[in-house]
Amino acid sequence: MAPPSEATEPGRLYVVATPIGNLEDITLRALRVLKEVDLIAAEDTRRTRRLLAHYNISTPLTSYYDQIERKKAPALLDKLRAGQSIGLVSDAGTPGIADPGYRLVQGAWQAGVCVVPVPGPSMLTALLSVGGLPTDRCAFEGFLPAKQGQRRKALLRLQTETRTLVVFESPHRLADSLADMCDILGDRPAVIGRELTKRFEEVLRGRLSELQIRLHGRHMKGEVALLVAGCSAETAPTEERAVREEIGRLAAQGLSLKEIAGRLSERYGLSKREVYALGLKAKNERSET
Repeated sequence: MAPPSEATEPGRLYVVATPIGNLEDITLRALRVLKEVDLIAAEDTRRTRRLLAHYNISTPLTSYYDQIERKKAPALLDKLRAGQSIGLVSDAGTPGIADPGYRLVQGAWQAGVCVVPVPGPSMLTALLSVGGLPTDRCAFEGFLPAKQGQRRKALLRLQTETRTLVVFESPHRLADSLADMCDILGDRPAVIGRELTKRFEEVLRGRLSELQIRLHGRHMKGEVALLVAGCSAETAPTEERAVREEIGRLAAQGLSLKEIAGRLSERYGLSKREVYALGLKAKNERSET
């Protein structure tokens, strides 16, 4: 036993990538680390336990998911400071990539604990590798907002992004997201990856409008990632143009400018005054021609 005056050497935090579907997609190093660490912090212990059982690994597990991340991180940091080593895993893929892990990793660095990456599977890189869109530069946006108004506002900020966009999406929101993207970003080339590396793996390519048609009426299931081509001079409408086109459509349906401003302000993340001003501008331009 070390004398009281001797400081205990901190343990290590291993950030371990695990399969996104096919259990064979795990590295030999990841298997060794998961066997050797003192504890595995898992987003879902039930899913991780199935992986460990498949490879006869009996390392103890503890839960570490979004809702308890802030509360649980200090206790795990105490274990690391005391000399224990911990393997951090998510349900699938690489921890911290739209999954829990940020607070624990940040806290470990601040505490002087060595953080070690054990790289491997990721839905992000898997889809980029087979999507056929430019991969020299890309912009990962994680999950788009669930509410349409916030989602469209987020897409408006991405209109002029020239890099390939990468997003994750819930299958039941995919159709709405495709429609919003086509409306705001323009009809760009895109790629949908569903259930990558799993039994029902599917990769669909086409323009956003074509993908909407192909998915019409389908009940989507599983994990979904989406690539969208970056902005080009041909495909990118400006924010003002998108809003003005929508104003024109609603005006043709008989809505007053006041009604239109109320309807579009939340949808586009603008104030009613801004939408009203765009409507007046368009109206004045029409009267001058």
